[in-house]
Amino acid sequence: MIAAAAGCQPQLDWLEYRGKDGSGATTNALYPPLGLRWKLRLQFKGDEAASFNPPIIKGETIFFGSSDGNFYALDAESGYMRWIFPTKNAVNSVPFADDDTVYFGSNDGTVYAVNIEDGKERWRFATGNTVQSLILRYGDNVIFTSDTGATFFLDLNGKLQHKIPNPVWSHHTFQVYDGIVYWAPRLRGFGAYDIEKRKFLWNVRVNINYPVWYSFPAIDEENVYYASNFFTGRGSTLQYYALNRVTGAEVWEKKREYDWSRFSAQNADNIFYRHVDLLDYMAPSLWGDLVIYTSGDSTVRAFYKESGDIAWTRQFDYHTSSAPTIAGDRIYFGVLGDERERSGGVIEALPKLVCLSARTGDVLWEMDLEGAVLSAPVISGKRMLFGTDRNMFYVLEEIF
Repeated sequence: MIAAAAGCQPQLDWLEYRGKDGSGATTNALYPPLGLRWKLRLQFKGDEAASFNPPIIKGETIFFGSSDGNFYALDAESGYMRWIFPTKNAVNSVPFADDDTVYFGSNDGTVYAVNIEDGKERWRFATGNTVQSLILRYGDNVIFTSDTGATFFLDLNGKLQHKIPNPVWSHHTFQVYDGIVYWAPRLRGFGAYDIEKRKFLWNVRVNINYPVWYSFPAIDEENVYYASNFFTGRGSTLQYYALNRVTGAEVWEKKREYDWSRFSAQNADNIFYRHVDLLDYMAPSLWGDLVIYTSGDSTVRAFYKESGDIAWTRQFDYHTSSAPTIAGDRIYFGVLGDERERSGGVIEALPKLVCLSARTGDVLWEMDLEGAVLSAPVISGKRMLFGTDRNMFYVLEEIF
């Protein structure tokens, strides 16, 4: 299945969710066209995967969990299985790796710490609830959230230090920057929590009586950027925010109606609840003076960081299926297709991996795929990795 020559390539680790500082970007440029290095069909027997959260990479090893209940360590060069760690339910969390340990959660209600080299268990921590959040090590803390349970702070031996009740959220994401956790903590708000002081510094409360989803936040020196999807029962409203990361004061807020594509059925209920299975749904990417969102509708939007004014937009015939990842000055993400057979056995439109210019939003390249991209692409050297809703795991690489 190798379609591109290997050659000598730089190898850059991608050890945490959304990359360094959660920016959804890397300065490591990756230029299309991209060729297939290898792909792997996972063991899950369902017709379609609801989620496939991003892998992480350390050295020449890829780590990711799967709906089949396994946690995988694969050789990045060949796809060879280094080891498999079985759990008792789906593994939908995003892992984290340090020098010798990889941490991940399972729907069996347990968080595991596993030796990177051989896949042997170091410790486990039972939560009593499914764990479909990201896992993050910050200093001597291992941090994660169980679904409608609690946010846990463990030491590096898996011993509980303290926890914060989580009565609301599942599939939970957060960002840690300079000792502060930025997240949706409780009661539908968004706030900042000081790890050392064990207290909230600020909290933006939202008084609503219908479902809301908050994206993973991206952070720079001044601000925290995130988005929300309010589902009113009559449709979805997308809102985009920039707050001062120290005080929580609003820098700007922008509201957009959900853009339906030309060919997608307008079922707002199904769209909303499908998307919240994805940890990186609506997660932004930061590039220069822009913050860029795909948002799960048919329009990609680039806002100016300082003002929130639109820099550019790009609309597609089908909805976007993943958060964006920026490599150099190229944006990569997935777009849905329509895989139903028409008359004569012709498929209308296959799902695609799309590349845009971060500067202008112009479409630079597209690639048909087996299934829609669910995990935001991860960049490692000259390779790109992602999973699809057809239970396929792709590794692409530069051809030239």
